Amino acid sequence: MSKRVQVALLLTGNELMSGDTVDSNSSRIALALGAHKIGVGKKITVGDDPELLSDSLIDLCASAEVVIINGGLGPTEDDLTAELIAEVAGKVLVNHPKAIEHLEMWCERRGLELNASNLKQALLPEGADLVANPIGSAVGFATEVNGALVITTPGVPVELTAMLPEICDRIATRVGAGTAFIRRLQTFGIGESTIQELVNKRNDDWPSGVTLGFRSGLPQLELKLQVDDADLLTKRDEAESLLHELIGDHIIGHDDDQLAMALQRALLGQQMSVTTAESCTGGLIASLITREAGSSQIFGSGFVTYSNAAKNSVLGVPEATLVKHGAVSEPVVLAMLTGALEKSGSDIGIAVSGIAGPGGGSDDKPVGTVWMAWGAKEHHRAIRLQVPGSRERFQVIVAAIGLDIMRRQVLALPPIPHYIQRFIHRAP
Repeated sequence: MSKRVQVALLLTGNELMSGDTVDSNSSRIALALGAHKIGVGKKITVGDDPELLSDSLIDLCASAEVVIINGGLGPTEDDLTAELIAEVAGKVLVNHPKAIEHLEMWCERRGLELNASNLKQALLPEGADLVANPIGSAVGFATEVNGALVITTPGVPVELTAMLPEICDRIATRVGAGTAFIRRLQTFGIGESTIQELVNKRNDDWPSGVTLGFRSGLPQLELKLQVDDADLLTKRDEAESLLHELIGDHIIGHDDDQLAMALQRALLGQQMSVTTAESCTGGLIASLITREAGSSQIFGSGFVTYSNAAKNSVLGVPEATLVKHGAVSEPVVLAMLTGALEKSGSDIGIAVSGIAGPGGGSDDKPVGTVWMAWGAKEHHRAIRLQVPGSRERFQVIVAAIGLDIMRRQVLALPPIPHYIQRFIHRAP
């Protein structure tokens, strides 16, 4: 009987079942395989229970050409993957010479002694092939189990990512593969349904052979334009041009571009610099800006003035203004912006002050209220928004809006985009 799916995933670990760790590795694996037109048809997540793991592996090997096991390769007692595979495959565990060599070199580079716990990671099913791990101590391995190719990977995301090119090559050799020609566009401030509706209205103009896909995230939305033949690359370019026509001011970049990089490109294009004056976001906006390589060309200084005293002493916000209007107010953020621009000498800036919660709100200024001021000395404005949700979500959204609003001003795009309407404060 032919296999029903090309690839199945078996994710292991009590931390996944308890919610202590959020599974992002299955997405990494699926995206990497998708670029080779290889599909993941089934996924099972199981805690560190030997019987459940064994039953799951047997079931997946019966229904997939390839099974990728993620997790359980470490040095501790609950790392059961090698032992489990050996038992199901009817093989013995042996010390793999190349795995031992990898461990010795890994320990030597870090000035560590190779101990018995680490050596556990070299006990692999007899006849297994190594899958190189260029970062971590635990090598992966590949072996045949009941007619399926089983490939093991560590649970640490950065290690898995480094191993995926070799894993994809192995799987492509096993199941056959093509090439998916994918262009990824990063957007902000517009949702999937809105984009799809706009595209549907221009359905006659959408080039044939181009598939539009979405990958939601916070705060950005990724679009994927895919064609399965190199002859269709011009069609993909046409689809991208149409998207720029429909939602161009929301497209911030390609591949893994973030809002801060989009702002940086805009500032470099105009030879401008930026500063930040933050209260409720606690320096997140500045952190996002400086996280990008090359940020020193556009960012010299930022200010985190959380208390009223700091707003007064650092940025020069008049004490009378703070007393009369409160920290979360238009006059205060405008004064914060003015102070930051003067002290930094920057061309443009952003100032935010709000109530992130979960406490601290009032009838007049409920949790989620934020005042934002942005612009240059000679051209700036302020707006009051209401951002619902958790404290973390509040900070992420406020920081993202701040970056995007500055990007829009630098590029002379509509200064108050339509997405702001859902955050506009409206008095009861």
